[in-house]
Amino acid sequence: MRIAVENLNASLGGARVIRGVSFAIEGAAFIGLIGPNGVGKTTLVRAIAGLIPFEGSVTLDDAPLAGLKPRHRARAIAYLAQGAGSHWPLEVSRLVALGRLPHLAPFARPAAADEAAIARAMHLAGVEEFIGRDVLTLSGGERARVLLARALAVEAPLLLVDEPVAALDPYHQLRIMEVLRAYADEGRTIIAVLHDLTLAARFCDRLLLLDNGKMKADGTPAEVLTPENLRATYRIEARIGEGSEPFVLPLRRAE
Repeated sequence: MRIAVENLNASLGGARVIRGVSFAIEGAAFIGLIGPNGVGKTTLVRAIAGLIPFEGSVTLDDAPLAGLKPRHRARAIAYLAQGAGSHWPLEVSRLVALGRLPHLAPFARPAAADEAAIARAMHLAGVEEFIGRDVLTLSGGERARVLLARALAVEAPLLLVDEPVAALDPYHQLRIMEVLRAYADEGRTIIAVLHDLTLAARFCDRLLLLDNGKMKADGTPAEVLTPENLRATYRIEARIGEGSEPFVLPLRRAE
């Protein structure tokens, strides 16, 4: 899949949040969307998902997003919102199965391929142990993994995830980042809003750094996570480790 965002502008409550953002992604990749709080990361992914109005263009394989039929869009793009929840007492596997709705005709039962996709998504997200449980009985972190499984079950070529590891302990943060990495390696494109810069450096192919609604930097983690960029955007001084296990360790505020 090729996704192209050109001169995208978006506003919330009358205030311009995204200002002329442009980038393109060719083929499978794990893209980290990073930047301080309030710079427009969530707004940008919601615009790409077609959930809010915007100016400019978003195309998928050269087809304008606005021109895609709803079912086609739902098959092409899976979206996991920040802090997504479930307000209905659904059994876990039934909730994950909702990810297959774009592939089903009205009132049709899941076919063998759908059942296989559901099982695979639950295995990837590590939620098989919750089969038979009411999702409302799970902890916040456990529920977040179930909702990720629902997004994975779509098997869309483009997956948008907003802070997928925010509610998780370190073990499950690593587990989910490994799942997303493997999902991209299978030939899909992932755009993930991330705040943990070390996880972004270790797992992502490319980082998009937003600041004040504009693209501050776009490149490999080593190209983007520089002392100058961290000072200018995050207002921190940090120790940056390179090599096979890169890290970003904030040391002090840069005033």
